[in-house]
Amino acid sequence: MSSTITNRSSPRRPSPPSISIEPVAHSTSTSSSPSSKLKGRARSGSLVKVEEIKESLDDVLDQSMYANVNQEWVNRKGAWLIHIVLILAGKLLFDLIPGVTQEISWTMTNIAYMLLSFLMFHHVTGIPFQSDMHGGAYDDLTLWEQIDEGAQYTPAKKWLICLPIGLFLASTHFTHYDPWLFAVNITALVVVLIPKLPALHRQRIRILPDDDASGFATPTTPSHSGTTTPRTRPSSMIM
Repeated sequence: MSSTITNRSSPRRPSPPSISIEPVAHSTSTSSSPSSKLKGRARSGSLVKVEEIKESLDDVLDQSMYANVNQEWVNRKGAWLIHIVLILAGKLLFDLIPGVTQEISWTMTNIAYMLLSFLMFHHVTGIPFQSDMHGGAYDDLTLWEQIDEGAQYTPAKKWLICLPIGLFLASTHFTHYDPWLFAVNITALVVVLIPKLPALHRQRIRILPDDDASGFATPTTPSHSGTTTPRTRPSSMIM
C-alpha cells in the first residue's frame, strides 16, 4: 500500500529532448571583407568604344568667321571629273605591270581608290593650311564632316557616294563575278561607305580604349608638415 502511494505521489518525469548544436561555418568569400567594399568598379570589358565629337558655341562662331577653303574645292568645276581621271590613270598604271591580268587590274584599281578615298575623306582630320584662322574649330573633324558644313545628302556627297558604288559594279563585271575577287571588292566598298552614313556623323570608333581600372581616385595618406612626429603633452602639465 505504501509503495503504491509513493509511486503516485512522485510521477516519472519525461527526459528532456536532445538538442544538437552544429558549429557555425565561417564564410571564406571576400564579398563581406572591408577590402572588397573599398574596391572600385571593375575594368570595362568592351573592346570597341564609340565617342561623339561635341560642337560648342565657340566652334560654331569660329567656323563662321572665314570660309573653309579646305572643302571648297569639292564643289568647284572639275572636282567631280578629277575622280574619273584618277581612276582611269590608276587602271592604265596597273595594266602596265607585267603579268597582271584584267581581273587583278580592276581589283587593284578598286582597292587603291577606296583606300585613298578613305584616308582623304574619313581618316585625316583638321585643316592642312590656315588652321589658325578658325581657332582650331576643325581640328577634330574629317574632310567628309567639313563638306557643305556637315549637311547630309548634298550634290557633292551624293556624287562621292555613287562613284565608289559605280566603280565596284564595274570591277565586279570585269572580274567575271569571281567569288574571291567579289569578296575583296565588296569589303573595300563597305569600309568606304559606312563612314559616309549620317548615323556616324561626328562619331569616332575607338579600338581598345584606355579606361581607368577604378572609378575612384586613389586615397592619399595625410602627412604632417615637418620631419618630427607630434607628441602629446605629459599628464603633469595638463591643468
